[in-house]
Amino acid sequence: MSKQALIVVDIQNDYFPQGKWPLVGVQAAADNAARLIEAFRQAAKQVVHIRHEFTSDEAPFFTPGSEGAQLHPKVLNRPDEPVVLKHFVNSFRETELQAILDQHGIKQLVVVGSMSHMCIDGVARAAADLGYGVTVIHDACATRDLEFNGVIVPAAQAHAAFMSALGFAYASVVSTEQFLAGSRTQP
Repeated sequence: MSKQALIVVDIQNDYFPQGKWPLVGVQAAADNAARLIEAFRQAAKQVVHIRHEFTSDEAPFFTPGSEGAQLHPKVLNRPDEPVVLKHFVNSFRETELQAILDQHGIKQLVVVGSMSHMCIDGVARAAADLGYGVTVIHDACATRDLEFNGVIVPAAQAHAAFMSALGFAYASVVSTEQFLAGSRTQP
């Protein structure tokens, strides 16, 4: 089996209820992400954390150096787990993510985090385009209600639409339970 890494994308304080940009279902998604982090740690597999900061203090959330831009306590990295700082939707763009994965011989990525319709979509598509096998854990991801031309798209529908699209051509999309029951985290 190819070497596998867990990519924990943007589970940061601003996405939680007291933050600047709260997501629907973020607590449950973070709890599932924490379960997956623990499973990867127990299997001695690579965990890579992604942390987004905008480059301007005028950003609506994740402002540079703010408490809101810090990783949430539910998913804090250990000293041996890298934290990749990004400034764009795609976690590979202008970051060391691919170099870290290549250094460890990683070929399979398991993706969790936020937001389903933005950074999860971006990293999953980019990873697939770069040749990685990708699994997205849908119930370890969260998003928020969206709006387009005056039409409100509830978070659950936005999430389902993006998971469906990723599952069509870019990733295997499974639940936390399905993933853990499939023993995919065994060494």
